Amino acid sequence: MTTNTNTSRRHFIVGSSAIATGLAIGFDFSIMSEANAAMGTGTTAMAPLVSPEIGVWVVVKPNDDVVVRIVRSEMGQGTITGLAQMVAEELECDWKKVSYDYPSPAENLKRNKVWGSYSTGGSRGIRTSEQYVRKGGAAARIMLVQAAANQWNVPASECVAKNSVITHTPSGRKTTFGKVSVAASQLEVPKEVPLKDPKEWQLIGKSVNRIDGTSDKVTGKQIYAIDLKLPGMLTATIKEAPVFGSKVKSYDAAKAQSMKGVKKVVQVGDGAIAVLADTFWQAKTALDQVNIVWESSPNENVSSASIKKMLEEGLNASDTFVGNANGDVNAALASASKKIEATYFYPFLNHATLEPQTATAKWTADSCEAWVPTQDGEASLAAVIAASGLPADKCNVYKVNLGGGFGRRGAFQDYTTQAVNIAKQMPGTPVKLIWTREEDMTQGRYHPVMMCKMTAAIDDKKNITGLNMRLSGQSILSAVRPAVVAANKGKDPVVFQGLDPTGEHGITYSFPNLNIDHAMRNTHVPPGFWRGVNVNQNAVFIETFMDEMAEATGMDAVEFRRKHMKEFPRAVAVLNAVADGIGWNKPAAPGVFRGVAQMRSFGSYVAAACEISVKNGNEVKIHRIVAATDPGYIVNPAQVARQVSGSFVYGLSALFEEEITIEKGAVVQKNFDTFGSIRLSQMPPVETIVIQGGGKDWGGVGEPTIAVAAPAVLNAFYRATGKRLRTVPLKNSGIKLV
Repeated sequence: MTTNTNTSRRHFIVGSSAIATGLAIGFDFSIMSEANAAMGTGTTAMAPLVSPEIGVWVVVKPNDDVVVRIVRSEMGQGTITGLAQMVAEELECDWKKVSYDYPSPAENLKRNKVWGSYSTGGSRGIRTSEQYVRKGGAAARIMLVQAAANQWNVPASECVAKNSVITHTPSGRKTTFGKVSVAASQLEVPKEVPLKDPKEWQLIGKSVNRIDGTSDKVTGKQIYAIDLKLPGMLTATIKEAPVFGSKVKSYDAAKAQSMKGVKKVVQVGDGAIAVLADTFWQAKTALDQVNIVWESSPNENVSSASIKKMLEEGLNASDTFVGNANGDVNAALASASKKIEATYFYPFLNHATLEPQTATAKWTADSCEAWVPTQDGEASLAAVIAASGLPADKCNVYKVNLGGGFGRRGAFQDYTTQAVNIAKQMPGTPVKLIWTREEDMTQGRYHPVMMCKMTAAIDDKKNITGLNMRLSGQSILSAVRPAVVAANKGKDPVVFQGLDPTGEHGITYSFPNLNIDHAMRNTHVPPGFWRGVNVNQNAVFIETFMDEMAEATGMDAVEFRRKHMKEFPRAVAVLNAVADGIGWNKPAAPGVFRGVAQMRSFGSYVAAACEISVKNGNEVKIHRIVAATDPGYIVNPAQVARQVSGSFVYGLSALFEEEITIEKGAVVQKNFDTFGSIRLSQMPPVETIVIQGGGKDWGGVGEPTIAVAAPAVLNAFYRATGKRLRTVPLKNSGIKLV
C-alpha cells in the first residue's frame, strides 16, 4: 500500500507562473499521518522533509531515489507504471530507483488543482494526462540540469542528464540528481518545456516490470480497502430498500441491538438501515435480525418483462434522437430489391467487483477523513464534504487500493456517502462500511438495458444502399449527468459510442444512406458506466449484422468489411492483422469455425478473430482468439497485452453468463451462483497483436477490446450451426461455454 502525503502550510510556496504551467516548486512533504501509517508503507516510502519537489510530479531524494506523484487510480490495469514511465522518460532518471505515491485530492484542491483530473475511467488514465505528466518530468530535468550548471558556472546547454546523472560534456564533470535537488527546487519553473520526439523514447514503449509490485498481491499481503484496520475501528454493514426508490417505513432493532458485539443500529438516509459492531460477521448477523418495513412503491410493478415490452415499443416509435445520419435511408429502403432485418437484446449487467463496495470514515465536529477505494478521488472528496456537513478544508480522502472498479467506483460514490453518514452517528470512531455481496449485487449502477433493430436495403446488384439502426433503451447520462442531456436537447450522446460520425467512438464503415437513432426508454433501475460502456452492445449489433449483410450480398465477411472501410486505414489494418493471424483465407481444421469483428472506441482501433467448435448444438469451445489493438502510442506493450487478454474475460462472461433481471421492482440475482463468470478452464488463449505508432494520438487500452469478443464468437457460432443468436446472454438460449 502506498502512502498519502500532506503539505505543511509553512512550505506552501507557489508562484503564479507555476500555477499557469501546472507545476509548483518548493513543497516539502510532512511525515505521514497516523491513519496512513495504519495502512502500511508497502512499496513506497514517504518522501522525507528534506526531499524537495522538483515540480509537483517529482520528488528527488539525496540518495537519487525518485518519487513520482500519481493521481490516477490503479485497478490492476498498470496505470501507475505507465504514468511513471512517462515522467521518468522525460526526467532521464534511473528507472530502478523510481517509486510513487498518491497526493490526496484535498491537497490538489488546496493547490489549485495542480495535478489535474483524478478520474480514472473511460480508458483515460494514460491518454488524457500524458501531455502534462511528460511535461512535469521534462521540467524537472531542465531544472536539475540548470542547478548543476549553476554550481559549475557553465551554460546549461553544455550539460546532459542520463540515468539520474548530470554530465558537463566539455569537462566530463558529473553530479547526481540527489546532490542538486535542493538547488533545483529553488529555481523557477521553465515556461517553455519541450518534449522528446517519440523516436527518442527509451522507456516509453518498453515492457518494464510494474512498480506497484506483484508479490504482495499473490501472497495476500496487499492491503485493499476491505482489509484496512485503524485503532478503535468498528465495522458496519448496510441494507438498502430492495426496490429502487423505496424508503424505510419503520424498523425494529431490539433483537439486533442485544446481540454480541453490536454497538448501534442506525438509519442511513431515507432508504437504508445499518448495524455497527466489532466485526463484520457480527454486524451482518445482527442486520439479518432487524425487522425492516419498506414503503410501497409503484416501481414494485416493474419486471424484466415489462421493461422489454417498453423497449419493443421504442423500436417502432417516432420520438427518437439521431446520432449519425447521411443520405436518405427511407428512400433507399423504399426502392430496395431486398431488405434484411434483425432485432437484438442486451441486458442489464452488474460490475460485480471482487471486493464489494466499502469505505472507511472518521467524523468529528471539526474534521472528516475517509479511506476510499476510488476511481476518482475528487468525486470521493466531494461526497465526503457533502455528507459531513463540514467545509472542504476540514475534509480529506485517502486512496486505498481497489479490489476492482470497472466504472462502479468512479462517478458513483454512494458507498462513500453512506460510510460518512454512519460515522457521523459514532463521532470520533473510525467506521469501516462493508457491503455484503447481496447488497453489492442488488444496489448496483447497472450497464443499461438495450434493444436494437437493424434494417438494410440491398439493390439488384447486391450492394448495400441503406442501413437503418434503431436503438431502444436506457440513457446513462439522463440519470448521472442530466445537464449534458439537457445541453444536447434531450439526446444522450454516449448512447452512440462506436457509432458516432467522427471522434474517438466514430463508426468505421461508410454507407451511401445511413440513419442511427435512439428511442430513449428509461427505467427505475439506476444505470452506470460499466467497463466499455455502450460500445459493448453496439458492437454486437453492428458487427453481427455486418456478417448478415455480407451473406445477403454473397461476400466474404472480411472482404465485405474492407469494402465499406476504405476511409479508415487503421481500422483495416487491425482487421487484416487478426484475419492473417487466424488464417482467415486458409481452411480451418475439421469442425472448427471462425468469426471476426472490429470496432473503434476510446480512441483506439481494435479487432478480434476466433476459432470455435460446437458440440451437441449448444456446447461451445473457443480454441483461440487473435486480437489486434492500435491505440496510437503505447507506453508499456506487456501491459497492453495483459489488458487485452483480461478484457476478453469480461466480454465473454457477459456474452455467455451474465445478466441482471428484475421482478417486482427488485434485482433477482443475489450472488455469483446466479450472476456467473467464465472459469479459467473455459478461457481460450489470446494471441495479442499490438500495433504501435498507428497514429499520432493516444487511445485507450483497458476497455476497447471487450466489445469485439462477443460479436466475433457470435459470428463463428452461426458458421458452426446456421443459427443466429441475437439475445444476450447465451445461457438463455441454452448455449454454454465448455
